[in-house]
Amino acid sequence: MSAVTGTGESDTETIVQEAESAVERIIAAREEIGRVIFGQESVVERTLVTILSGGHGLLVGVPGLAKTKLVETLGTVLGLGESRIQFTPDLMPSDILGAEVMDQAADGTRSFRFIKGPIFSQLLMADEINRASPRTQSALLQAMQEYHVTIAGQRHDLPRPFHVLATQNPLEQEGTYPLPEAQLDRFLMQIDVHYPDREAERRILVETTGAQDTRASRVIGAEELEKYQQLVRRMPVGESVVEAILELVRAARPEIEDDEVSRLLAWGAGPRASQALMLTVRARALVDGRLAPSVDDVIALAEPVLQHRMALSFAARADGHTIRDLIGRLKGRIG
Repeated sequence: MSAVTGTGESDTETIVQEAESAVERIIAAREEIGRVIFGQESVVERTLVTILSGGHGLLVGVPGLAKTKLVETLGTVLGLGESRIQFTPDLMPSDILGAEVMDQAADGTRSFRFIKGPIFSQLLMADEINRASPRTQSALLQAMQEYHVTIAGQRHDLPRPFHVLATQNPLEQEGTYPLPEAQLDRFLMQIDVHYPDREAERRILVETTGAQDTRASRVIGAEELEKYQQLVRRMPVGESVVEAILELVRAARPEIEDDEVSRLLAWGAGPRASQALMLTVRARALVDGRLAPSVDDVIALAEPVLQHRMALSFAARADGHTIRDLIGRLKGRIG
């Protein structure tokens, strides 16, 4: 398998050594999260992949599936400073970003002082993000893309690393504002949170209703996490993986007139989806204890990376097609 990411032979041994060390630490972090979050192995894996890739995640699921608990546990295990915003229709951008206030000194002079909002954290939980107005949602756009905010013409850099994990209820739509496509595209992955299976729910009943609650411990620090994020970008990717990503993403666009799948799409995935897959397949390899990604990683991450970057045409929806079914057909082309 030839590498196409520009990694020289002299760097390969160093990357292998760093990756082997990182795998041990990442597996330990995953196991520590599993002590608190039961029956959501796929969700934990995809959330870790999102953070290791340096991106933001959108957690979609009905209430009561431990989405908030997962974010809190991640902050503890990864050693990240965290904050939480409960999005409501009356929330204002300044409630997220912060605001300038006027101070008066003892001598009577006045000056403005910036008070930082909750966005100045390393791990921000945006709870029920679709309940806020578009004006407030837009307050996150610059931060998620550029890692700084601008208040009264002054730039304020955010702590690094910086990650947003937003939650969204897929069922209740009254009083909500759908996220615009531009903001959805900023999320590296949409992570669907499903109901736990019977055995996992049995464990939840037994272990979370007693006198003592299990708490996670710190395993990785913020500086260490940043090193792993840089390692992900240095990992070699084989030609077959690159071709699989190109085949998958380019087929998920409506521009190919003679293609049966493309005619079902109103709009499709752009190059940012390809970039997301290039990063996440490497991170998934590390989380699974491997030193290089494979085509199987592309197939496994196709749905969470693509589903929020595509939309069906009206005719396709009328005929009963779904995005998941469509992505399944696309995965069959590279499988």
